[in-house]
Amino acid sequence: MEKRYCNRPDWANPRVVTAGLVVLGLLGCRPATHMPDPLTPIAESYVRLVLAVGVHDPDYVDAYYGPPLWKAEADSVKLGLGEIRARAARLLDSLNAVALPDTAELVRLRQRYLTLQLQALAARLDMLEGQRLGFDQESRALYAAVAPTHDESHFQAVLARLDGLLPGRGPVPARYEAFRRSYVIPPERVDTVFKTAIASCRERTLRHISLPAGEQFTLEYVKDKPWSGYNWYQGSYRSLIQVNTDLPIYIDRALDLACHEGYPGHHVYNVMLEQALVRDRGWPEYQVYPLFSPQSLIAEGTANFGIDIAFPGTERLTFERDVLYPLAGLDPASAATYAEVQAVVEDLSYAGNEAARRYLEGRIDAAAAADWLVRFALMSPDRAAQRVRFFDRYRSYVINYNVGRDLVARYVERESGAGATPEARWRVFAALLASPRLPPDLEARRTVNGEQGTGNGEQGTVNRER
Repeated sequence: MEKRYCNRPDWANPRVVTAGLVVLGLLGCRPATHMPDPLTPIAESYVRLVLAVGVHDPDYVDAYYGPPLWKAEADSVKLGLGEIRARAARLLDSLNAVALPDTAELVRLRQRYLTLQLQALAARLDMLEGQRLGFDQESRALYAAVAPTHDESHFQAVLARLDGLLPGRGPVPARYEAFRRSYVIPPERVDTVFKTAIASCRERTLRHISLPAGEQFTLEYVKDKPWSGYNWYQGSYRSLIQVNTDLPIYIDRALDLACHEGYPGHHVYNVMLEQALVRDRGWPEYQVYPLFSPQSLIAEGTANFGIDIAFPGTERLTFERDVLYPLAGLDPASAATYAEVQAVVEDLSYAGNEAARRYLEGRIDAAAAADWLVRFALMSPDRAAQRVRFFDRYRSYVINYNVGRDLVARYVERESGAGATPEARWRVFAALLASPRLPPDLEARRTVNGEQGTGNGEQGTVNRER
């Protein structure tokens, strides 16, 4: 059959967008499979703007695996913040003007994704120019979410529960620190324990998610970092995962980091976005990951909830007791006691958010923030000092771990249905990993005085890092 070539319509004109497919049909020609859609030119400009911001903010671009020329141009041109802001505003206007002919949910989510990511980019520009917002205002502007607030009485109640579980007498923080010393992985055994944990997380993930051939990551041990673990996605289904060995590594961190950074966490999330949205759909916006954006709440939330997905119920305790404890040279008979204590400690997660909120708003200084973390988050003094350095560098990013985890958990439980099987929860979780959904897309719609609103639960969970 003879091929017919048609001129590309002006997708920036919304009236052309709504009529374009009809006109093409009347002419007897169809858009080629890879013809740019109305959002792709905007998406390409968005990627270039993210790279331009990265020139001014070395922490902003967490991953990029798009055309090398775009990165080279951003580095050489060095757009000023004012020009980046003006271009972002024009892109937002273009997005608002697009009337999509395709009403598929995924395409609508894509348009919303670009809108929210660009709005967060503009907020980050404000911060780079010296504007300071309150903690909640900042997190809403960057991550489209706000953490619940808790006073000291909330955390004191959790500490009272721990008081009856920990051996000895005296202040709970000191007793907890002494209790945990028996659960440190000896340095010479860390690599073996971690690699075993990673292998199990991967095997469990592959039971439910088909990953592309060649996916893999490199594991490195590093020092002098403000975080305990980090995933640097490289593209082509590969990651570099770094584990910080500055401080003692406890036995529970093995599965935490293996799942969070690897399977089914950050590595799987990035692999699935590259496969489903970049390669299969040709959406260039997922070739770049701006750290200070709503995408981070999804990334961190799925990485943390992925631990519970991979090891539901008592399966985590069983695996740690029977496999990881012996490898670490720890007493398996005490695994259940340690797990019971850690389950209560998880309810102190939001203490870290409160420390960050008070510190970043100038209500307490660094020493007081570290003291708060020792008293209410049960961190060692060294760990608390490291966490304050994290606040200094990443600010309200801390909400992404626990608020993100709770949001993802509620979404998966709601979408998979009451009494859902683990397989059903995996299906919903996997679909989320490969979608453009952002925090507002995960909120349950509910009626408030006859109007639509969103739910906002306040359950606390452990604060696990990138």
